[in-house]
Amino acid sequence: MKKILVFALMLSSILSQNIYACTVISYALNGEVYAAANEDDDMGFARIWFNPKTTERYGSVCFGLPDLQAQAAMNEYGLFYDFTAQNIDPAKYHPKNIYNGDLFFEILGKCKTVKEALVFLEKYDYAISSQVLIADALGNSMIINAGTKLTKSGHYQINTNFDISNLKTKNYSCRRYDISDEMLKEAKTINVPFLRDILNRTRQEGKLSTIYSNIYDLKRKIITVYNFHDFEHPYVIDLKKELTKGYRLEKLSNYFPASFAYEQFSMSDRAMYRKEMILDEINAKGLQPTLNHYFDVNKVAVKKDSTINGVLLEIGIQLIKDSYNQHANGGIWEYWFAMPNGFKIENFNDKRLTAATEIFNYLGTEKDLDVKLKNFILELSAYVNLIQGDQQRAKEYYGIAASNTTDSWPISFNRSRKMLALL
Repeated sequence: MKKILVFALMLSSILSQNIYACTVISYALNGEVYAAANEDDDMGFARIWFNPKTTERYGSVCFGLPDLQAQAAMNEYGLFYDFTAQNIDPAKYHPKNIYNGDLFFEILGKCKTVKEALVFLEKYDYAISSQVLIADALGNSMIINAGTKLTKSGHYQINTNFDISNLKTKNYSCRRYDISDEMLKEAKTINVPFLRDILNRTRQEGKLSTIYSNIYDLKRKIITVYNFHDFEHPYVIDLKKELTKGYRLEKLSNYFPASFAYEQFSMSDRAMYRKEMILDEINAKGLQPTLNHYFDVNKVAVKKDSTINGVLLEIGIQLIKDSYNQHANGGIWEYWFAMPNGFKIENFNDKRLTAATEIFNYLGTEKDLDVKLKNFILELSAYVNLIQGDQQRAKEYYGIAASNTTDSWPISFNRSRKMLALL
């Protein structure tokens, strides 16, 4: 097993940002209120997940990549947000009161309007490197980054990849912003075909591509989705109806016809593509039969597959992310991102956690395993044992993973030390 492959996959899940990624728009005119966005990235496999209302949270739908961070979302009241990547360093604004988890996902669950969101934000410093546009069904919107809050002053607002505070002085360069602005300022009516045209004209292709495009009718809570700049085949979501069906997490591409262009783009990362194909196999043939097949194939193979163990490790991690997303009513696995709320000791059971444990146990027995990778696997094993109630084994594994910083990756080492202090 190559530690470079596995650690690169892990870091890409945690740290990837594309500085020319995404175009986000809000528009209110003649009683109609919309938001629209192109989501741009260098990998496919987008997810959609529906989160029904609970006693603590409003119902919502979220869109994102396999790490299950909500890139874009709308709740049952039509409160919407979406991010663009930036070069803004929050540290230069000296944030002090930082929210312990996913700030905007929390806002999604607790607020109905931009006004309510701003009240919530008064409690916390914005310590996120990206820039967010937040809009509501009343026609209000605001663009926020670590140093700026800019309220919409006319009919529309646009968020791309420059600090929005530079808009006043026109100290920016972004054709996607200019194209959107030119079209929006001339608009007499607002509807899905018009916004689709804007998204089509501002889409990106190449290594960094528009993965999906969304148009949100914030008053009616209807979302029109397009996959990989194919604007001929919309997937229309009636959020109110979908939330009555319960929680679910799915690949967004499942709602669209096959596309050679999308498949070729997705295959550019062979390890990630293979992981996603095995996940599809799990959905088709069942979790345990699929895993047993790959365990057995690699055990008896005359020539070992040099990538399968790395792919299996990523599958184990994905199973935890998926399981935790359902447990957290649509929230991210905060422990993976080393967020303070992620270090709560909690217990729940899920067959996906059991399967992840089996994967980590299998990988941990490999001969000639790099010590850093072994400690990383032990840390993950510790976590899944802990949340399934085996605190003693968790403590043992965390102890090994945290025993020597030179033998552990920093992220894994620091998480292990924090958990040991709590056990």
